[in-house]
Parts: sequence; C-alpha cells; structure tokens
Amino acid sequence: MTIHEPIPTHITSSSGNTWELIIGLEIHAQIKSNSKLFSSSPTNFDAPPNSNVSPIDAGMPGMLPVLNEKCVEQIVKTGLGLNAEINMYSVFDRKNYFYPDLPQGYQISQFTDPIVGKGIIRINMPNDTYRDVGITRIHLEQDAGKSIHDQSPKESFVDLNRSGIALMEIVTEPHIRSPEEAVEFMRKLRSIVRYLDTCDGDMEKGSMRCDANVSVRLVGSTNLNTRVEIKNLNSFKYIAKAIKYEAERQVEAMENGEEILQETRLFDVEKGETRCMRSKEDAIDYRYFPDPDLLPLVLTQEYITKIKNALPELPEQKKSRYISQYDLSNYDAEVLVADKETAIYFEIVADNSDPKMAANWITAELFGLLNKSKLEIEESPISSENLAQLIRLIKDGTISGKIAKQVFEIMFETQEAPDAIIKRENLIQLSDNSAIEKIVSEVMEANPDKVAEYRGGKDRLFPFFVGQVMQKTRGQANPQIVNDILKSKLS
Repeated sequence: MTIHEPIPTHITSSSGNTWELIIGLEIHAQIKSNSKLFSSSPTNFDAPPNSNVSPIDAGMPGMLPVLNEKCVEQIVKTGLGLNAEINMYSVFDRKNYFYPDLPQGYQISQFTDPIVGKGIIRINMPNDTYRDVGITRIHLEQDAGKSIHDQSPKESFVDLNRSGIALMEIVTEPHIRSPEEAVEFMRKLRSIVRYLDTCDGDMEKGSMRCDANVSVRLVGSTNLNTRVEIKNLNSFKYIAKAIKYEAERQVEAMENGEEILQETRLFDVEKGETRCMRSKEDAIDYRYFPDPDLLPLVLTQEYITKIKNALPELPEQKKSRYISQYDLSNYDAEVLVADKETAIYFEIVADNSDPKMAANWITAELFGLLNKSKLEIEESPISSENLAQLIRLIKDGTISGKIAKQVFEIMFETQEAPDAIIKRENLIQLSDNSAIEKIVSEVMEANPDKVAEYRGGKDRLFPFFVGQVMQKTRGQANPQIVNDILKSKLS
C-alpha cells in the first residue's frame, strides 16, 4: 500500500468561498479491569445504582487513593499497541471542577506528564492506500458518575457506580479532515483496543465515547481557528452527523461575520444538530496541580519490555499474514481482521478447509444472515467447525455450491452439522457420469428442435439444456460434469 494525503471535506458557501474541516478527537476508553482506578469497587456495568461505591469513590474526607496496577499495565499495553512513546516518569494531577456526579470536587487525571506520549494510528483509505493520524498523548484518569434527569419532573439523581472507573483519554493531533476519516479512525482504534483486551469498545454502554474538536478554515489557509468541542458521541453514525452539522454551522456563522465561541456543545440526535452546553474551559481554568496523595509513577524498562513481549498479533500484522499465508485480497483481509472475534472464527474455518472459500462464505453468506438476524459472530448459530465441514463437502464434490447455500440456511436455523442435513434431505451431489449422461440424452430426445437450433449455431441455448438437466436431477447433478457431457453430446 502507499501513503495517501487526507481527503478533506470541502464546504462551499453561498458566496463561493471554499472551507476545509480541521478535526481532532478525544476518546475516553474505559480500561478493562475488575476494580476501579483508586479503589477496590467493582466495575460491572449492570449493577444497581450506587451499589459499586466505596468511601473513596464517594469522596469521603480522609480517604486515600491506592493506584490499581492492572490499569497501569493496560494503558502501557495500549500505548505500545499504538506505536506510542511510554514515559518512564508520569504524574497524577488534580483537575478541579464542580459537578454533582464528581463528589470529591476534583478529578484525578494527568496533565503535564502523562503515561503515554506521541503515537500513530494508520487508517485505511480508498484504493488500498492509507495514512497516519498522530496521537498526541494518552493519559490515565478517573471517570465521573452519572447524573439522571429523566426520573422525576422536579429532581435530578446521581448514580456513582461509574465514579472512579479507570479511563484512558486518547487525544489525537488535528490531522483528520472529514467526518468519514473520523469514523474510520474510531473503527481502527476500537479494533486495536479490543485485540489488546484493554477496553471492550462498547460504545452503546459508554465504554468508549468520543469528543470531537471541530474548526473550519478557508482552503489554502494554515491558521487554526477557534475550535468547538462536541461532547459524548457514542456511535459512528452520530460522530459523522455531528461533525458535518457543526462544520456547516461554523461556515455559515463565519460567512455572516459572527464570532465562533470556544464552547462545548451536545449533539441532539432527534434534531440532528449541535447545541451549546457550556463555554469551553482552558487548562488554566482547571487549576491543575500534582495530587499530594499520589507519588509520581516511575516505570522500568524491564516492566515495559515484559508487556511489549506479551502483546498479541494486532490487526495490521494479522492482515499482512492473511494476505501472505492465505492468499487473500487486501479487501478481504481488511474486513476479516477488523473484528477480533471474526478473525478467530475465520482462522478456524480457513485452517480446516479452503481459506479463500472460507473468506467468501464468511463475508458474504454468514455476514448477510447475521446482519439480518442482528447477531454478532460469536452468537452465530453456525459454528466455525460446521462451516469448515460444509466447505470441505463442496470441495470434494459431495454437494454443489447451489445445494451448499440451501444447506447453509438450514444450518443457520437448526445449528445442525451439514453432513446430517445432507443425509436427511438426500442432497448428495450426483457425480456419476453414466447416470448424468443418461439424463442428458433424455433431455436432448425431448427437445429435438432445440438441439437442431443449437447445432445450427444458436450457442445461447446451452443454458437451456443445463437448466433442464438440473431440473430433472433436482439441482443435485455436478455442474461441471453436466457441462462437459452436454458440450460433448451437443457437438
């Protein structure tokens, strides 16, 4: 593949000016761990409100935080997976702001000295090209609780179960130039953290959410204008829609001579528009200072090397292996490695049958039925072992490709093995030459006029004869043998 320049989304205003988008993302990814960042409270998503709350999470006076070593390991692993710098020395800071769902009155985060520094994510572009989006930093911080406003017309409630859960905040450089690139970046990042098993990437449950910083400038300009932050986007669809709307809003405002305010906005999914939430604070407004209850974090090279040596095969590495080992196309390999569970499923099928056929059956037939049934691949009624068996039965001529699709649908409905279905339904492919030759003769005898026309030069009648033979054999005749015998007898 070759490197590709960004494909910017240009907005042409009514006055004829052309504007480009400048986009940077801040992704909050919940670290996969059994307990919170500074307390022993569990992190399960479906617990009753305020049941996973320790005195530390509730901000009780005199409670001292104790750093969860697993969370440190997970963020270092993520940094290494993103080809990022790991800082041997990092500091926890207090970020001061006041909200009801942040009971201690400040958030423990990192400011000047994060654990992870600059890195790169390579995103796929059209025509087998790619480009790199820079990571500015990844820092470790605790999540806030959740304010609930729809339970009462007069009161708001607070659930502190999320308070203190460990987050990685992954900050990009302003390298992204279109809503589509932003979505592709998020897909790639989610794929990587899932492979690393450092975050489950479940956007619907809030385990991964995105803040998009959007500004616009005239094409040709190198200035970075005032940016607006769109907060808490939790689906690929809404990321694209929110960025597109906000960019168009800013262009219209600037064309009308209005000032773009530095603010935080929310995306209203019902109306498809952003609206102001609050003015955007700068770092100075948070009054950062080192947390006096936590010592600086000092890592050793031995610790980092141990984690690096245990890294799993990541999507790009797996993709290269699929292309060389299984002789897959770049597109097929890319589709199969995008999701960790899909890759696991594919490898079992490929290693026990024909890899190219495995890729085709998974990406076309299986994905089609799974999408229709709204199932993930790990919920597939067809096991990887059964799909491998089906492909072997096609390869050895036991069934035709057409019959295989019929068997496949029954497998999806019943979860049965293909050989059991074929035996019960009497679907074994007819490959006996003499039997097929007899049926071909019967078809030709029943259609002498068509035979004469074919021999007179009407080659387009050949599919007619194939269809007649397949009809008489209920589709069970071996198509290749049928074609060979027909060509021989008709000529």
